[in-house]
Amino acid sequence: MLVALTLGAGIGLALGLLGGGGSVITVPVLVYAAGVSPADAVAMSLAVVGGTSLVGAWLKHREQQVHKQATMMFGGIGMIGAWAGAHLTPLVTPKTLLVLFALLMATIATIMLLRKESELTPKPECRPFRCLLSGLGVGVLTGFLGVGGGFLLVPAMVIFGRLPMKMAVGTSLVVIAFNSLAGLIGHGLNAHLDWSLTGIFLLVAVIGMITGSQLAKDFPVARLQKVFAGFVMAVAAFLLLKNLT
Repeated sequence: MLVALTLGAGIGLALGLLGGGGSVITVPVLVYAAGVSPADAVAMSLAVVGGTSLVGAWLKHREQQVHKQATMMFGGIGMIGAWAGAHLTPLVTPKTLLVLFALLMATIATIMLLRKESELTPKPECRPFRCLLSGLGVGVLTGFLGVGGGFLLVPAMVIFGRLPMKMAVGTSLVVIAFNSLAGLIGHGLNAHLDWSLTGIFLLVAVIGMITGSQLAKDFPVARLQKVFAGFVMAVAAFLLLKNLT
């Protein structure tokens, strides 16, 4: 449990620094370190990631790093996608769910390793069709697998919304909070949440989030992103080995 809570703080730290990526290890931590079933871990992950992102969004809003138009476009359609994606989770076996999660983690790690600072000139304006389509896809993943989706939201907001990186990070946290709430509602009676355990994880993740938000002001985030991507890839390999052999 000590290991699980330490990793929970790391989830919040990554969210505060990178605007995404940390939530992807929440489900494996809950399953293998805290002994939660995969389906219930998805719902608990949504509660932990959503609550942590909400705190981070408030901090970024105070720094004027949240773009309202992008929030409404990505968040509105994303909540619909998250609600729909939540209904897909009970349709697959626990082992299949973890294998799919591992494949997603490997994809995330690859994106984080290859992603570079956008060469686009920041000009905050969401292109409606692309922003809505991107928001819907991220929302479905959020509800189905319990990930926040910031690893996809941030680059999507930079490319399609033409947002500066720091504003994309802040805006993604608001959308992650909305998507997580919709996904949690979508899971409804299918999940059995241990609210005391969820609350403890949420508390340590929020502490990590606040710390990460402060470090993000003058921390070499690009280097941290590469290190964290390597860690995510290692966890993905462990999940595949565990569930395919």
